[in-house]
Amino acid sequence: MNTAADVKLFSGRNSQYLAEKIADYYGYSLSDVELKIFSDGEMQPIINESVRGNYVFFISSTFPPADNMMELLLMVDAAKRASAGYITVVIPYFGYARQDRKDKPRVPISAKLMAKMIEAAGADRVMTMDLHADQIQGFFDVPLDHLTSEAIFISHLKKLDLSQTVFASPDVGGVKRARSYAKYFEKRLVICDKERQQANVVKKIVVIGEVEGCDVIMVDDLVDTAGTLKKAAEAIMEKGAKSVRAICTHPVLSGNAYENIESSPIQKLYVTDTIPLKQNSKKIEILSCSKLFARAIRNVHEYKSIAALFLQK
Repeated sequence: MNTAADVKLFSGRNSQYLAEKIADYYGYSLSDVELKIFSDGEMQPIINESVRGNYVFFISSTFPPADNMMELLLMVDAAKRASAGYITVVIPYFGYARQDRKDKPRVPISAKLMAKMIEAAGADRVMTMDLHADQIQGFFDVPLDHLTSEAIFISHLKKLDLSQTVFASPDVGGVKRARSYAKYFEKRLVICDKERQQANVVKKIVVIGEVEGCDVIMVDDLVDTAGTLKKAAEAIMEKGAKSVRAICTHPVLSGNAYENIESSPIQKLYVTDTIPLKQNSKKIEILSCSKLFARAIRNVHEYKSIAALFLQK
């Protein structure tokens, strides 16, 4: 079995807050990497310690700006050229995941391009959580560990009164995710069918299912402008629901997201810390994914099953 001395944990600049918590749970300190910025904006990561033959883990979510992805690619390349033994890229939030297909003529499949770039840089393995679409795993030709946030959120939900709870998907695409929660707690599932005017703009939402007198918990993989969540919550309350809460793994929260959340009937929005919040909100509660990633990193290093980390009932 490998020893802890074989492991090197590195962090991207904008994921330092999460990487430090992961390293703390792992029981190991983050290794030293320096990022030099030239006057024209070019980046040059410098790994300030030997990684020869080591199991190297780079922890960095690839949320905007694009510099986060470029920094990750350059760090991986630096480690590869320094004879790292095995490189795992840990991406709690995989950016560009929503561009996973051609939904109109002459557009890129950006998620596939990001996957190929990570492989080309020299990654031997990828670890991420709650991809926007499970099929993105097929874009990678290296092993990919796809963690889920269910264990994090379900552990928290067990502390709440769920006697009158109904789970909901804010759109048709998220039905599988919401059904998983409904099945675990043996509750009903309702679906919000949305019609979009354009990207990030929802025209109307129709609630399919009975919610009168119920405490509704919406489930989604990410929250961006929160426009869909707000309209879905309003539609659910109009049908007689007692309360609305939401679970979203990745708090992208762009544009007027915070205003939408504050002005919505949503009582509480539960998110993880895959992306740092831009501002605080009394309605948003953060549940850390650091322990889950620390355990996954240890299992990868010790050749143990990742499946053991998935919630079982």
